[in-house]
Amino acid sequence: MITTTAVRHAHPLTTLMARHGLTAAAYLKRVADRHQALGFGAMAHRKEKATRWTREGVTPERTALLAIASLHGIDFADVDRHGWPGFLLLALDDDKAVLESPWTVAGTVTSLTDVGGPVDRRGFLIASTSTLAAAVAQWITAEPALAVTGPARQVGAEAADLFDTRLDALRHLDDTVGADQVYDAAVLEIRLITGLLKNASYTETTGRRLFAAGAEASRLAGWCAYDAGRHAAAERHFIASLRAAASAQNPTLGAVTLAFWANLRYNAHDPHGALHLLDGALADQRKISSPRVMAMLHARAARAHSKAGQPTHAWRQIDAAFDAYGRADVPEADLASMYWINHGELHQVAASSALTLGEHHRALENFQAALTHEDPYDTERETRGTVIYQARQAEAHLALGDIDAALDIGHQVIDAMGGIDSARTTGTLADLRGQLTGHQHIRAVADFLTYAS
Repeated sequence: MITTTAVRHAHPLTTLMARHGLTAAAYLKRVADRHQALGFGAMAHRKEKATRWTREGVTPERTALLAIASLHGIDFADVDRHGWPGFLLLALDDDKAVLESPWTVAGTVTSLTDVGGPVDRRGFLIASTSTLAAAVAQWITAEPALAVTGPARQVGAEAADLFDTRLDALRHLDDTVGADQVYDAAVLEIRLITGLLKNASYTETTGRRLFAAGAEASRLAGWCAYDAGRHAAAERHFIASLRAAASAQNPTLGAVTLAFWANLRYNAHDPHGALHLLDGALADQRKISSPRVMAMLHARAARAHSKAGQPTHAWRQIDAAFDAYGRADVPEADLASMYWINHGELHQVAASSALTLGEHHRALENFQAALTHEDPYDTERETRGTVIYQARQAEAHLALGDIDAALDIGHQVIDAMGGIDSARTTGTLADLRGQLTGHQHIRAVADFLTYAS
């Protein structure tokens, strides 16, 4: 048996051989046989070759790559798309439980229990277009949890209260200590919650609250995985969260999960997939109890439309987001987990949408409004978000030819990034650096690029 610790940092080929119970020599013999069958001729299969591939950074020859892909049923196009050893991750499929379990209470428990495999498929998406459609459809019709009776220990509202308190603390810790530590804590919460769901008895009300806590813990784990750039892991958690929200019979909580999942999809160059998720969440707005959640859904839809190059739809969604927020009460009376949705946040979304659509003056107006509104964006609490929005503001200045303003803000971004470990912030800074490279003949730009490298 291969433990998580043993393979977490292993080469994908090493993990693949271990999963099939093969020595290097036995595995290479299979590759050589496939190499021959494909018409590529004979291939040496001494075990030292595997050592060169996995430990010495040697890339196999083209025909060997194709033979390996064929052996595992991987499309040859994916060999070029993901490269070596990236395409091997397609053979390390740990997603069957969360993707294929029935949308029943038992299926939810299975998906929550299977929190993920040991392989970090960084940048991979696991949900196809058909998977997105099926998830939304089944979320709407899934059966809710009922009471569980029997000899097992009875748990009541106090347990659900404690999980709610702990998850609230984790949400705020994510703002402070970063995604990696909070991810580990969220996964621990998932395990504690599923332990009760599997081994305790409870009333229908308590059971649904426990599933709701499982949904929120999984949603938070998904967000933290996404912030670290681990898209496959994030999607696993979002699907499990959506299942748990269905078992909790909590459409508002499911809509929150769909909004966060949509954020991942449109930033992974799939705005239409994101819109499919958001359309599903907005299909029956009467079931969503929180105006702040409605505002977030419309804001995410605006970003997806902007990424799809649809300005009319994007600005219509921005207006809808502000209208929805106008009906919101204080977070405690609305939905406590949505404390970060305010006028400032919505202006930041409007600014980012305008930037994507090439409306740079409009972008700067909204970036400014985000900070000067009487209900402003909280830059002290939202450190990672502040860095991202500042980098986008610098891009807007640069697009308008104001290089000095872009560099001033760029230096603020670099200073603020100290201690922040986030793939999202790193990626946003990389975008800014890429746009500045066209001006590196200017001494100040060249100095900044050196400083930011």
